[in-house]
Order: sequence, then structure tokens, then C-alpha cells
Amino acid sequence: MKKEKIYLLFLILALASCKKKQLNEPSDQLATTETRELYYSLQRLQGTGILFGHHDDTGYGVNFKYDKDGSDVKAVTGTYPAVYGWDLSKIEHDSIRDINGLPFSVQSKRVREAYERGGINTFSWHMDNPVDGKTAWDTSRHTVADIIPGGAFHENYTDYLDRAAKYLDGLKGDNGEHIPILFRPFHEFTGDWFWWGKNTCTPDQFKTLWRFTIDYLRNTKKLHNLLVVYSAADFNSDAEFMQRYPGDAYVDLVGFDYYCVKDLHIYQWNLDRRMTLVDTLAAQHHKLSCLAETGYLNIPLKNWWTSLLLPTISKHSISYVLVWRNAGPEQFYAPYPGQASAEDFQIFARDTTMIFQNRLTPLNVYGKVVE
Repeated sequence: MKKEKIYLLFLILALASCKKKQLNEPSDQLATTETRELYYSLQRLQGTGILFGHHDDTGYGVNFKYDKDGSDVKAVTGTYPAVYGWDLSKIEHDSIRDINGLPFSVQSKRVREAYERGGINTFSWHMDNPVDGKTAWDTSRHTVADIIPGGAFHENYTDYLDRAAKYLDGLKGDNGEHIPILFRPFHEFTGDWFWWGKNTCTPDQFKTLWRFTIDYLRNTKKLHNLLVVYSAADFNSDAEFMQRYPGDAYVDLVGFDYYCVKDLHIYQWNLDRRMTLVDTLAAQHHKLSCLAETGYLNIPLKNWWTSLLLPTISKHSISYVLVWRNAGPEQFYAPYPGQASAEDFQIFARDTTMIFQNRLTPLNVYGKVVE
């Protein structure tokens, strides 16, 4: 406990020493005070520690569903993650539940709870196809061309955006302020499995879609609480990563999704190589970098956290790393009590490189008092 207090003091002093550092502004010139403060805080934290995140962490887990204070991460480490991942999918149909069955009423409550304890929320969107209503994995047509301005189904797409904007607009703190969101649209765009992927649209069409979407949410729907995350899938060069980049005015963080599969050495090598590329590009464009999604399905390697993930990410200046959701005992990416890697995860969480909720709360990243 004494060591933890000393480390927290070090983090706070490190942030204070960076106060005079030249900071980059959010891409949204009208970003809310809290959103701006979060972006500044993430920049000050760069190189000091890496925020740990988990998708749907407080929504459900291996052995709980919608429980108040439920969290597999907390059950193992004694603290929540610092970053909480969520999905907007199905909000485009005014559904009461998201793509994973989590009621939006529960999701929105957990978003507020995370914010009030000083945590950070990020949203991806496995948006159903606006042309035919099929899932995000429907690649049977050139959807992007049909929904950008001038496309036959453009109005369908703006209807989707209207519904999402209404939901995001309702995510507010106790004082009525809009909760800052790391918004990650059209993720894994270098892949070929989503309707917005590289096989269904040209780079210019993708850029048009991205710019229209962000402009619409900012300028038409007046959402100024979004920090935008540009998140690729596989890529092997900076040119490939930047081929669909919409411009600095539409991006705040750059990153990618990459999962560990059978060959651990290939995973570690690719992870290190891609983070090196992204770190360089982020610096060149005055953005922050992240590992937006990763994980090892069911974590069969007992010391995966400290022998593979930690030594790889700790070499880089990424803002956060997020592992995917715990859908149940047959599919999980964070350990739960008794799971084979749980003890190793505890060591991972205590490492001075990693920042979980217990270390994040005292840092006051929104510039407000957190109780």
C-alpha cells in the first residue's frame, strides 16, 4: 500500500511537471471543457503509463450479468479498468439492447458511473448496413458509395446518425455536462469483413464517409464531446495505414486492432512492429496512439500478461490498450477469479507501466473534483 501511494504521488507530480508542456488541441475546435481537459491529460500521461481497458467490463462478465459494481477485472485485481469499451450497434434501430444484448439503459448508467469515478469511455459501432439493414458484416454491395452525400441511401444513413447522436447527447454527468467519449467509428477499415472495409469502397469514398460523419455529429447534431479514434486492422507499412486517413481535422488518436492467436512469436513481432509505425505517425501528425483492441481468447497461457503483452507495449508511448469482452466461460479476454492467468494479471496490474482505475481517479483527468 505504501509503494502504491508513492507511485500515485509520482504520477501526480509527473503530470504537474508537464503542465507547461506545449499541448495539442483536440481536432474539434469547439470541444467541451471536459473533453479538452481529457485530451490534455492523455498527452501529459504519454510516456508515464498506459491505461488499461476492457470492453463491456461493468455490463456483464463470465459469472455476472448487469450486476451493480460487477467487473471481472475488479474481481481479480481489486480495481476497475481505466478505460471502458462500449458499442453503439443497434441504437440505429432504436433498439433497447446493443449488439451484445446489453440494455442501453444499463450501458448508459455504467458509462456515467465510469465517468463519475474518473474513468474513460470509448465507443465503437458495429453499425448495421444502412442500405439493406443487414449486419456490419454484410459486404455484398458497395454500401459506402450509396450512403455518402449524393448516394441513393444517404438519408438512411443520416437517420442512423440521428439516433446515435440522440443517445450520445443524453450521456451526461451529474452537473449536466456531456461525458467525453473516445469515438472509434469504422474500425478495422483495412480489413475486408465490414461493409466499410477496403474491399467495398475506395480510399476517397472512405475519407468522404468519415469526414461527413464527423462533420454531421459536430456541426449538425452539436456533439462536441467526441475525441475521434482512427483504428485500423492489419497493415504492413505507414503508407497502408495512412491510405484512408481523413485528415488531422478529423482525428485525435490513431491505433489499430490486433489479436493474439496460435503463434505467439508472430503476434509479438507484429505488435511491436505496428506500434513502432503508429507511434511515429502519431508524433508526425501531433496525435496520440493506442492499441484499440487486443487480447488472447480464453488466455490459455498463464503468464501471457507479463511475458508477452507487458514487455511489448511498455516499449511504446501508447495512451491505452483495451482487451475485448468477457462474453461467458466459452469466450473471454480478461481473467476472472480462478482463471489460469488471474495471478499473472494481478502482477500486470501492479506494474508501474499500467494504469487502472485506482491510479487514474486521483489524476483528475477531466479537470473536476472526483469523489
